[in-house]
Amino acid sequence: MVAKRIIPCLDVKNGRVVKGVNFINLKDAGSAVELSQRYYEEGADELVFLDITATEEKRKTLIELVRDVAKVLRIPFTVGGGISSLDNIEELLKAGADKVSLNSSIVRNPDLITQAAKRFGSQAIVAAIDVKNVNGIKKVFIKGGKEETDLEGFEWCKRVCELGAGEILLTSMDHDGTRKGYDIEFLKKVVDAVTIPVIASGGAGTKEHFLDAFKIANVDACLAAGLFHYGELSISELKKFLKENNVNIRL
Repeated sequence: MVAKRIIPCLDVKNGRVVKGVNFINLKDAGSAVELSQRYYEEGADELVFLDITATEEKRKTLIELVRDVAKVLRIPFTVGGGISSLDNIEELLKAGADKVSLNSSIVRNPDLITQAAKRFGSQAIVAAIDVKNVNGIKKVFIKGGKEETDLEGFEWCKRVCELGAGEILLTSMDHDGTRKGYDIEFLKKVVDAVTIPVIASGGAGTKEHFLDAFKIANVDACLAAGLFHYGELSISELKKFLKENNVNIRL
């Protein structure tokens, strides 16, 4: 059985890690390199680095910062933000990323998933999907949650799987930063419908929230940010709790 994963997320703006609520009201949370090193030492299974304003500002990901973070890690490292071409992906993988997270670019050009998976392997391609309830429908948002699309979240999750993505990073914008727990019902629906790993994102506030995501929704990994950044919960403490509750996790 494949072990479940705990993944800290670094949302980066202007070279600094930030954290907000529902994708707004961003506050500084520290240095990307220092936090990356801390999480590696604490026992994180992977790390996600998202340059959250790259797409909106129409620029590429901060490549030098990616190189600096890669130097302090010995765990898989996913990078996202402003990635719109195969050349962008290649540059980031050469800079030390193990995977890339694609969001806005694959909504505009779904073929990019297939092309990237063919060239770099599907294991390197993560489809990041941000969903928000709009009139009772889970709508997909892009540009760091600022632009609503015509896509419905569940159908888009199934589509990226069919196109060749190796993993789905599924974020509930309604739960993001609220500390009220993951969107378990929707996560379970997606996990049951796709054949690739699903990472839960948005809403972690207690150890029990991670347990619910693993036990009820059966996700492959849980991602969190503020809870870890501000020292409210350590990864080692969380993993010990999950192990005690019969979750297959690496200590």
